[in-house]
Amino acid sequence: MRLDEYFPRERLAGMQEHLQKLAAHFGVHDLKQSERIPNTRRALALAEVARDEGKLDAFRERAMHAHWRDGMDLDNDADLRTIARESGLSADAVDRSKNDPRYLARIDDTREEAGELGVRGIPTFVIGTYGMSGAQAYEAFVQLAERAGAQRR
Repeated sequence: MRLDEYFPRERLAGMQEHLQKLAAHFGVHDLKQSERIPNTRRALALAEVARDEGKLDAFRERAMHAHWRDGMDLDNDADLRTIARESGLSADAVDRSKNDPRYLARIDDTREEAGELGVRGIPTFVIGTYGMSGAQAYEAFVQLAERAGAQRR
């Protein structure tokens, strides 16, 4: 879905500006923002294949870089194959993630559990019994941790 079909134009501009500033705060100055919301179901299923192959961290890092910095499409077969290959996954990983109902069932189960916990957005961060969603500044994490009982050092 196109972002401008989902969010009002004036809100979208502010969100994109906020995201650019947040990325720059973390040293990312080459952030590429898509004009659409990707359907990440297949990428998430591929992440489950990566988990089974012991390469989840490598896959996650490469997929995030591919989406946010390289402008790749997380629901495009060719891009997913590139991400899988560069993550060290087996040659048939993309096909298995699409065709094996076990992987899609894991995604459905996780989504259902998240919904039961009140998760409404991605990313969601939980510390103790408190949570927040969306791209947040470091200080927001500090406040969340303090609310959950952490002490500042």
